[in-house]
Amino acid sequence: MFKYKADIFPITLIVASFWLDVVVFFVAPWFVALPWAVAGLLPKACICAWNHHHQHVATFRQKYLNRALEVVYALQTGALPMAWELHHNAGHHVNYLDQTKDESRWKTLSGRTMGWLEYSFSVWATAYPRIWAKAKQSHPKKRQQFVLWGIITLLVVAAFVAWNPINALILFVAPMAIGLFVTSWHTYYHHAGLDSDDEYEATWNIVHTGYNVLTGNLGYHTAHHVRCTVHWSELPAFHDTIADRIPARLYRRPCFPFTLLGKASYPQGHPKAQPQAVAAK
Repeated sequence: MFKYKADIFPITLIVASFWLDVVVFFVAPWFVALPWAVAGLLPKACICAWNHHHQHVATFRQKYLNRALEVVYALQTGALPMAWELHHNAGHHVNYLDQTKDESRWKTLSGRTMGWLEYSFSVWATAYPRIWAKAKQSHPKKRQQFVLWGIITLLVVAAFVAWNPINALILFVAPMAIGLFVTSWHTYYHHAGLDSDDEYEATWNIVHTGYNVLTGNLGYHTAHHVRCTVHWSELPAFHDTIADRIPARLYRRPCFPFTLLGKASYPQGHPKAQPQAVAAK
């Protein structure tokens, strides 16, 4: 069923968190559902990263299980089934070195670097129009799957709204909108300000245990872009094979609250790197 054993634990947690949302939806009044939903925003921000990994290397061997998982992801993160594949895989990964084409571009048309809020809102607002344009342009089969599974997902949301509109807004509709915004912001943090035609110099890297445990090694971002078919569990090992080609300046610490979960590691040559110990004679 699972392609990689490493997926079993995180995917079990993610699916369990979805079903807990469903239980709360049916049994809890809105004033209980609201703090539950707020408490779940940070975990769902991490789930956005796992959704990303799934779109590059499918979790299951069976297609129907992958589509079902994508519906679960959609209801947690706002990225509909096939949306990642069209916008991110077929778009951003192909065009990220060219800011005039990148679907997740961090530059304005005038060449100015956007701030994180401007960028996140821009990608959030244009995500589905760009997905549709990409699908219409060169991916007709994927467009059909996107439409089919998008309708299925939205029918599930509609059923929740019909049953209990307030709880549906709190537990699904609002988190989906917020999750898509957070997903957009993640890409800014990994690319903004790095204008290069060299794939080893166009991404920031975050070597931080807490961040990478919770995001499935998303911090090894250069490794991911160099070879996006590498499973998330194998990214640290692959990173080690290319680390000498990544400039030391392209390592950064994670954002808050991940900074509370440990310290980032930096290679020699980085201003924050610890000095190498001098061997005793």
